[in-house]
Amino acid sequence: MKTVVIGMSGGVDSSVAALLLKKQGYNVIGAFMKNFSDTKNKITGECAWRDEQKMAQKVALILKIPLVTFDFEKEYKDQVIEPMFRDYKRGLTPNPDILCNTLIKFPLFWKEAKKLGADYIAMGHYARIKKTKKGFQLLAGRDKKKDQSYFLYELSQEDLSHTLFPLGNYTKEEVRDIARKKKFPNADKPGTKGICFVGKVDMQQFLKKRIPSRQGKVISPKKEIIGIHPGASYYTIGQRIGPSIGINFSKEWKNLGERWYVADKKGNTIIAAPENHPLLKKKKIYIINFNHIAKMPKVGLKARIRHLGSFNAGKLKNNTFTFSKPVESIAEGQSIVIYHKNSIVGGGQIRLR
Repeated sequence: MKTVVIGMSGGVDSSVAALLLKKQGYNVIGAFMKNFSDTKNKITGECAWRDEQKMAQKVALILKIPLVTFDFEKEYKDQVIEPMFRDYKRGLTPNPDILCNTLIKFPLFWKEAKKLGADYIAMGHYARIKKTKKGFQLLAGRDKKKDQSYFLYELSQEDLSHTLFPLGNYTKEEVRDIARKKKFPNADKPGTKGICFVGKVDMQQFLKKRIPSRQGKVISPKKEIIGIHPGASYYTIGQRIGPSIGINFSKEWKNLGERWYVADKKGNTIIAAPENHPLLKKKKIYIINFNHIAKMPKVGLKARIRHLGSFNAGKLKNNTFTFSKPVESIAEGQSIVIYHKNSIVGGGQIRLR
């Protein structure tokens, strides 16, 4: 009997994934990851991860499987949170969820799982892995509304060879139905939002813990000063601006009557533009730290610039992706993930210049 160690977060997805693996005949061991203890439960004041761990323990008891805890907090803070702060300070918009998968969820988890005799590790991601004569393919999940393949583009062939995604062919509603029939206590638990393992936070306030406020100008495409902001690092390209996010317009610009967005950042200056302005759209982007999962086809490529974002056709040449049509809200530091049909062929970090 093959042994699989599955990451159990306390959520319904990983709980059902564990159930499916057990039904498939695996020797299943659950593993809860403690990665971030700073977020507190607003009611009890306890570290939020303890609530999730208790839920994972309840499900493990129902499934009659052991549950261990892997403590990766130091590695998570050093390798995911600290680089995130550094990138924001540099004016980039990083994606910590991708970094978490690349550095924590898969390599460190696999290292610990092997100590428990694991043949495989598993996660509750909505994605699929297909073995072929040429290696392994990483495919989008069947549920288009939940597909999480975008976050996994940095995985290697080695990672894919010992990883299982039991939910890849299920929809979220099917997963909830399975959980309800099994009477899991988390069957209707809302999905997690925000930063991986940190949760939903006010991003600006979170960044202010490490990046001091530094007032700067907001200028129009014609270089007119239209307002002030508390620090360009707190904002991302494509973000709608206004008083609700700390950007105050000058008197003569208060009644614009249009929606304005961050179009670019130059040092601590934000360039803003009204909706549909050419500055908000880009035809070409440059890619760094490119990771190839499969051989890159010459035609039929499409790219996503955000999780569950639209697929945009284009061509890749020398780590430069040229879109067939201009695309809005492309932010440096985010990731572009390139697909051929429903398979990921690679991806990397976005640069605009």
